[in-house]
Order: sequence, then structure tokens, then C-alpha cells
Amino acid sequence: MGLFSRRKSAHDEQVAPEADFDDLDDDLRLDSGEGLGGPEEVGAGIATVDGMTGPFDRSAVRDDSEYLNLGALWLKGKPGMELRLEVNEQEQQITGVTAVLGESAVQLQAFAAPRSEGVWIDIRNEIGKSITDSGGTSEVRTGEFGEELLTRMPQKGPDGRTVLMPARFIGFDGPRWFLRAVVSGRAAIDDAAAVDVHDVIRTTVIDRGDEARPPRELLALRLPDSTGQPTQPPEQHDEHDHAQPDQDGTGDRRRLDDLKPFERGPEITEVR
Repeated sequence: MGLFSRRKSAHDEQVAPEADFDDLDDDLRLDSGEGLGGPEEVGAGIATVDGMTGPFDRSAVRDDSEYLNLGALWLKGKPGMELRLEVNEQEQQITGVTAVLGESAVQLQAFAAPRSEGVWIDIRNEIGKSITDSGGTSEVRTGEFGEELLTRMPQKGPDGRTVLMPARFIGFDGPRWFLRAVVSGRAAIDDAAAVDVHDVIRTTVIDRGDEARPPRELLALRLPDSTGQPTQPPEQHDEHDHAQPDQDGTGDRRRLDDLKPFERGPEITEVR
């Protein structure tokens, strides 16, 4: 992996890994709901982990030399990729990681799940209801990873008008864990732009640990370091008040700053 440093990234002006996408190209703003195409026929596929195509459980990975170990999540680096860690300031806990690739981003969060059944269907329904209740739209579509939630979330544009910003919620039911990926920016609507983002998701490894945990409990992340021991989250240098990512995977507005799935703040930026 490359060298990681704490700094403001040039990508902050290209794609904000939060729901405030004012700096993205205008063609990503969908104030009329146009530009995403018609809904696809929904199949019966559920995004589950098969141990062959990824994302992977820690037990399925023999060689971890190419991964960046962030605790519950391990990621493979890609040329030009930047990583940003979201921090719960009150609890001083790292709650999620966002990989930024050009004008696209994907936020990843891992949660504990029951041994006997998956949680993605219930969480997907909760996310969809919360978004529609807030004035957005959501629909279940069949994508590369199975059924996913295509949403358009209301945001204020630079001219003060309310625009609908696209985001795709993808969930994976693994062995006693659940991985939620939220794709934003160009990759939310452009298949070509989504290729690299999907590769990040596909190569992600989840290390749940053996501890007993209640369902939907957020799995802890940490900063990478040479000792492999957990470290404290980066200090918050942004003076603005940030809401925190949710801690149960639903994306509920009460826990996610009005369903903003991304939060600009302390960053770990890969420098190549």
C-alpha cells in the first residue's frame, strides 16, 4: 500500500463523499428524475457471500499481504484511490470508510448479523421507506451483486433549488456479518464508472471476530499502523458540525444526518 497522510484531498472539490454533491457535474443532478433510465425487472437474487466472488470473509483469505487492514474491513488499493475514514466524534470511533475514485465514491460499513438469517432485505426496506418519507425516491433493481436499492435523495443545489442526487445501496449477508456499500457520484448512474468501484466492493474482506455481538452492531474499524494494534481515530480539524454515520445499517435519517450516507471530515489519503 502507499503512504497515508492526513490532508485535504484534491478530490474534495471533485466529489464529496457525502450527500452534498454540489461539486459534481451538473448531469449527475436529477431534479426531474431523468437520466437513470427505466427500472429493470427485479429478480429474486439476493446479495449473499458465496466465498468465491467476494466480498470475502476473513476465513477465506490466505494471503493478506495486498490488503490494508482497517480492523473489521480490509481493502485492496487501486491506482488513484483515496480513502477517507468517518469518525463518530462523541465516541471517538471510526464508523466507516469511503473509497474515492475520480468522480465516484463508495462508503463501506460492516455490521454484526444473526447466524441463521440475513438482514439485507429488512434493512433495504427500512432505507427505502426513510428516503421516500423524506421526499426522495427509491426502487429495488437487480444489479451486478443482486438486488440493490437505487435512490434519489433530495439535496439543495448551488442555486438553492432542491435536486435529487442518485445513490445505490448494496447489501451483502455474510457469515454472522452484513456489509453495506453505498455508491455515489458518477458510478451511481454510469456502468463504466462503476467498474472500479465494484472492484473495491468485490475485493473487500470482512473480519468480524469471534465475539458475541447483537445483530446490526457496527463492527469496529481502526487506523492502519505497523504494529497491527488498534489506534485512536484522527483528530477532527473541521470546524463544521458533522452528523455521524448510522450504527445499525439502515441509513435512517435520525442517525445519518438526514440520510446523508457520506460525511466529509477526517481523512486518510493514499498518496502514490
